[in-house]
Amino acid sequence: MILCGTPSTRMLMISKNLHIGTSGWSYMHWSGVFYPEDLKPDKYLEYYITKFDCVELNSSFYHLPLKSTVSGWMNRTSDTFRFCPKMSRFITHQLQLSNAEEPLIRFIDVFAAMKARLGPALIQIHPGLLYDRALITAFFNLLQEKYSEYRFAIEIRNKSWINDDFLQLLSIYRVAFVIADSGRRYPYHEAVTTGFIYLRFHGREQLYATDYSENDLRQYAEKISGWLYDGKEVWAFFNNDFHGYAVKNALRLMEMLNTE
Repeated sequence: MILCGTPSTRMLMISKNLHIGTSGWSYMHWSGVFYPEDLKPDKYLEYYITKFDCVELNSSFYHLPLKSTVSGWMNRTSDTFRFCPKMSRFITHQLQLSNAEEPLIRFIDVFAAMKARLGPALIQIHPGLLYDRALITAFFNLLQEKYSEYRFAIEIRNKSWINDDFLQLLSIYRVAFVIADSGRRYPYHEAVTTGFIYLRFHGREQLYATDYSENDLRQYAEKISGWLYDGKEVWAFFNNDFHGYAVKNALRLMEMLNTE
């Protein structure tokens, strides 16, 4: 699908509603591939923001940053730059969404100062967790009651979650279904459940280490163009960080959508 209207109108629509980036920026192996070889790692973020307007904070899945670190990220980026934090694995993988009220308070509290600068927060479900309507409903109720001012997207990794009942719940609670491309490693499904769409690109043939082809990216560019035309906001993050494929593919997708 091609966006209609004048070129300036199309560009405005795209730039306002489209956000493309990578899952993190602090990769030493991007030196000489994306970052200049003489650039010090403590300046990587400053360089990253010259190319992208958002980043997925994959690191917050493994350990919560300090509030001072979050403040530092804000000070080093512009007011228009957006961060999408990934929910702590303590909540999603260890507790598996049960009894999550206290750790959720800690997670949200860390990023509270960044509230105006946040995109959707990512919730990644443990691959071994089967769909449980009562469990996910209770978790969504907690998010709605305590954190309705935040947006959330959920990535499933077990095919039992791909069902009409779950997708209906996502629409009711206005949580985005993450369209995650990981080849055959995890189940793939496309669904639009709210006003924004969240995509993750993990690599196909080899997880985190596959370069997306021109044809692969073109197909997604067409899909994204259609969603933008329908007035949706799109967030897309590349997690195939090996060999700098993530930045290469993200920049190429941006180019295809005429956002550079």
